[in-house]
Amino acid sequence: MSAMLEIRNLSKGFTLHAADRRVRGCEDVSLVVEQGEFVGITGRSGSGKSTILKCLYRTNLPESGSILYDSEAFGMVDLATLDERRVIYLRNYEIGYVSQFLDVVPRTTARQIVAASAAEAFADERDVESETTRMLEHFDFPRPLWDLYPNTFSGGEKLRLNIARAMVRRPRLLLLDEPTASLDNASKLKVRDLIEQLKAGGTTMLGIFHDLEFMEGVCDREYNMQAGGFVCA
Repeated sequence: MSAMLEIRNLSKGFTLHAADRRVRGCEDVSLVVEQGEFVGITGRSGSGKSTILKCLYRTNLPESGSILYDSEAFGMVDLATLDERRVIYLRNYEIGYVSQFLDVVPRTTARQIVAASAAEAFADERDVESETTRMLEHFDFPRPLWDLYPNTFSGGEKLRLNIARAMVRRPRLLLLDEPTASLDNASKLKVRDLIEQLKAGGTTMLGIFHDLEFMEGVCDREYNMQAGGFVCA
């Protein structure tokens, strides 16, 4: 295996101007993720776990350090300083992100959300349609829901749709931010099944979980986050 991702001395904090105080996100974090690995991160709320993923996805701009990513399209790049045009390309074609929250264009149906994501990975419309159907069926969405707007869905249904949208693309690198936070056990097992499929297909994954017990046997390494830094578990 070779490294797909190498985080070097990454730090990110936040200034709360109204309260005139500084909040630590992550501090001097370093981590290497090999190609095809699944690395899990645990830790208490507020320990800085999500800050790392948001820096990788460039939702947050790192304050210091580097994030070296071996891109299929551009070769080795530093996500901490990469220009916005290439960041957007990587989000569309190489790097997937699953959060606890569903953010979509209004008046877009569940089927359209998953199909739009599938179209970024598959050129043939028949493949887009079949993969969209496979994902919606895998997560047990009743067919009457497929053509409804997600603002009518429950929190768990929105999260399942978010996971389906990210995973249908089969990204090279998948970032998972509490993907099972509000799911029942049956849905958690379906997430695990898809993670296993993606891993078998070569997808590299970095995921945040409150409890990695249900991922036993799939997770290659686990790190615990405390006070903005890693403690290897």
